[in-house]
Amino acid sequence: MQKITTFLMFDGAAEEAMTFYVGLFDDAEVLDVTRYGPDGPGKEGSVLRAAFRLAGQTFMCVDSAVTHEFGFTPAVSLFVTCDTEEEIDRLYAALSEGGKALMPLGSYGFSRKFGWIDDRFGVSWQLNLA
Repeated sequence: MQKITTFLMFDGAAEEAMTFYVGLFDDAEVLDVTRYGPDGPGKEGSVLRAAFRLAGQTFMCVDSAVTHEFGFTPAVSLFVTCDTEEEIDRLYAALSEGGKALMPLGSYGFSRKFGWIDDRFGVSWQLNLA
C-alpha cells in the first residue's frame, strides 16, 4: 500500500522546528529521530531522519548534509483548519514570531478569519477559522 508523507528538509534546524511544531498542536508527538554519527555525512548529532505527528498527520524531516540553493516556498503550504478564534490567534502569533506575514489575520471574503505566514524556519502555513 502506498503512503504519502510530507517531507521537510532543513539546513540545521530540523529538531528545533519539529519540537516547536509538536508543542503547538494537539495530538502531536515525535515518533522517531535518527542522528548523523561521527562519520557524517551531516554534522554529528544533527537529524539524519525524523518523523513526527501533528493532529493525526505524519511528517518527516531532515537536516540536509548538503547546502542547497533553495529553501521552502509558499507555493506549498500547510493548511490548518482551526475550530476557535483562540486557536487561530494562538497559532498565528506563535508561527509568525520571527517569521513573515504573507496575509495578516483578517476576513478575506472566502473566510471570516484567515492568515498566511512563513514561520521562522521558512515553512509556509495557512490558518483558517472553520
